[in-house]
Amino acid sequence: MSKAHRGKGIRELSARGRGECPICKRYNIKVLYEVEAGEAKIKVCKTCKAAIKHGKKDLIKAN
Repeated sequence: MSKAHRGKGIRELSARGRGECPICKRYNIKVLYEVEAGEAKIKVCKTCKAAIKHGKKDLIKAN
């Protein structure tokens, strides 16, 4: 089967969903995952999302 529509949802985003993660400060990676930081929601990368979920990183650094 064809895989023509893979990633179609992020093509419309600015820079195709890439930017700087506010937690790990890496640049030009996909920043697609929303995490609640107090009352606000911030977008983080996939590895930081998993680390926050497992309690290995704090959201305090991002604020």
